[in-house]
This record gives sequence, structure tokens and C-alpha cells, in this order.
Amino acid sequence: MGSTASARNGTWRNWGGTVSARPAREASPASVEELAAVVRRAAEDGLPVKAVGSGHSFTSIAATDGVLIRPDLLTGIRDIDREAGTVTVEAGTPLRRLNVALAREGLSLTNMGDIMEQTVSGATSTGTHGTGRDSASIAAQIRGLELVTADGSVLTCSEKENPDVFAAARIGLGALGVVTAVTFAVEPVFLLTAREEPMPFDRVCAEFDQLHAENEHFEFYWFPHTGSTNTKRNNRSAGPERPVPQLKGWIEDEFLSNGVFQVANWVGRAVPASIPAIAQISSKALSARTYTDIPYKVFTSPRRVRFVEMEYAVPREALVETLRELKAMIDRSRLRVSFPVEVRTAPSDDITLSTASGRDSAYIAVHMFKGTPYQRYFTAAERLFTAHEGRPHWGKIHTRDAEYFSRVYPRFAEFTALRDRLDPERRFRNDYLRRILGT
Repeated sequence: MGSTASARNGTWRNWGGTVSARPAREASPASVEELAAVVRRAAEDGLPVKAVGSGHSFTSIAATDGVLIRPDLLTGIRDIDREAGTVTVEAGTPLRRLNVALAREGLSLTNMGDIMEQTVSGATSTGTHGTGRDSASIAAQIRGLELVTADGSVLTCSEKENPDVFAAARIGLGALGVVTAVTFAVEPVFLLTAREEPMPFDRVCAEFDQLHAENEHFEFYWFPHTGSTNTKRNNRSAGPERPVPQLKGWIEDEFLSNGVFQVANWVGRAVPASIPAIAQISSKALSARTYTDIPYKVFTSPRRVRFVEMEYAVPREALVETLRELKAMIDRSRLRVSFPVEVRTAPSDDITLSTASGRDSAYIAVHMFKGTPYQRYFTAAERLFTAHEGRPHWGKIHTRDAEYFSRVYPRFAEFTALRDRLDPERRFRNDYLRRILGT
């Protein structure tokens, strides 16, 4: 993915071009104290407040017509506690900067998503995740939080301090306060060996349980209109370090996966009938490869082709059935889908509104090239996902509301009750939160 959200003529726009907003004013506080003062002034003026990260959410979770807080100046590492195995980082720090800084210190997060453009608070607040048999989302690695609440006070929370807030605020949706710092569990930097190879769709489905059980991190991309997938297995390695050679990496990750793929999508958007043929070529464009490197260089990839996305978490045991239903739906429809479907997993966690809360989960992400009509595809896919009690990613397109979430999240009422206590006047409100939380 390329750069982040943009602002022009007072209008804020997200990265995917799906959301725009015109805030009454913007603020870029340089300290927690300044941020608290911004919140208090907004309360005096009767304005809602939203903090925005890099704009990588496709939903309007960060949009506001009130006060828009940009955390650009709230960046950097506050503290590294090697004995405790933690790092405390300012909430506006981009994940890319955090990962590079940790590597210099000989440290690493245990798991990551597949891009690093998001800010720490934006990624955790929306439930950003990678894939893992035993290791969960970025938010599940949080050991402490600091946030400014609706009255301008600063609240710290952990398993021992304000544990009820900690349980919810790790994925707080921006509804409980403005996160100003996050303490992550970290470990000494390690090596991962990645094995990427094509595999038939039917074989992946038949062997999915085994592939999941045998690998610390397993994921795959299925190319609609084909019977082909590209699989990726990441496992810890004793080394030696063998990164992808620079030229080979540029050809495969930049030229083919971004440059050529961009052109293919332009062609597909102009001539939709060509998409199945393009998909057949795309599914065979990348050959198998194996490499060993430090975690963030294995977990993440450059994503420069812009798209819109919907992603749902279904119970892991329902993945293969759901995926086969999705393939059958596309095969019998007149849909033309030029982007691959991404499949990942996560173990159960204890975060109130995590998509993996209380159940082992599998994620199915559907995408469409930016500027291509996506509603029919996403509507049909969402119908399949919700039939399996799917939970949508909070930062990706969906149409679900509070009534639905109260059924698929056993602790939904716990979250809304905490919100009533921390923000009774709905200082952090917007239309998206009103839809998904009910008020």
C-alpha cells in the first residue's frame, strides 16, 4: 500500500477513496496534555472529536464534522523495558517506524499484519491482524494503554489497572477515548523462513486443517475465475538469514505484484470480459520461492495498487465450507473479480470486540480494484459470511449494525455499558459508531 489519507480544501479523505469528511477544525497536539486540552475545548464548544491515523480504514470509523485530531506529532518510543519484555510507543507512530526501531534494538513484535502504513493506534483500534496458529492480532500483543477520555482526563489501563477498560480498549473503535500510548509485548528479534508456492484451490481446501496445524503462520490467496492459489507458510528458523535477493525482490514484489498487476486491473476495469483470462495469467505469474529474514520483512509486503475491501472472520471450522460457497457463487454469477481473495487465521483471544473474541477464527477478505463497482460482489459475499455468524473487520466495508453485533459478540453489552460510563455524552460519536453500537 502506498501513502496515506489526504486533505484538500479542508476535506479529509481516506486511502481507499471510500470516505470523505469536512471537520470544523483540525488539531495536531504535540503532547498528551495538549491533546487533553483539545478534547476539553471541543466539549465546551459542543463538538464531537475523532482521531485519525493514516486513513487505511475503508469505513467511516474516523470521519467527523467536529474536531479531527491528527497524531502526527505523537510519535516515537517512550520506553523499552527489556526485563519485562515490553515497549511503550506513542500512538501516532507508524508501524513501519516502530518495526524498524525495534529491529535496531534487537527486538520484534511476535506477529504483524501484511502492511505497515497504519499508525499504532489506528491499527490496534480497528483490530488489524495477520495470520497465526498460536499468535493473534496486533491488539492481542498489547500489555498497557493510555487514553484521554471524554472529560479530558488521562486514563492508564492494563490487566491490573482498570482491567475492564483494558479488556475493551485494546480494540476500542475510537469509542472510548483517544489512545495516546500503547505498551506492547516484544521479544528478541528472530528469523522466519517463508515458503511461498502455488497450490490448487481444491488441495488447499482438502488439506487446510493440516496446513494450519503444521505451520506457525499459514495464509493463501485464491484467484477468482481460476482453481489456483498462492500459499505462504512462515515458520521460525535457526537461520542463516537468506533474504530475497534485491533484484529478484524488485521484479516479483514491485514489478509483477504491483506494476504489472496495476496495468492488469486497468485493463480489467476497462474491459471486464477480459478479467477471467487475466486471472489465469496472474495466478501463474509468481513462482515458488523460499527465504529467511527478520519478522516484519517476512510478514509485510508492499501494496501499491489501490482497492476497496471487505473482510469477515468466520469460525475457523467453517472456513472451507464458506470459501467453497464463495467460489460457487462467483462461478455461477456474472461477476468479474480481478483481485485475489485473501485467507488468514487467528486463535481465540479475550478482547471484548475482537473479531476473534472467544473463538478460533479464519478471515476471508474480498477486494475490488478502486473505481470498479463492488456492491454486488460484496453484498453477495456478505450474505454468505453472515450466514456463518461472521464478524466484519471494523475498518473494512460492511453493512452490519448493533442488532447484528449483539448476536455475534457475547460481550457486546459489556462494551456498550463501558462506553456509557466513559463517554455518556458521546463526545467521540460519529455516524459509523451510531450504526454499529446503537447510540
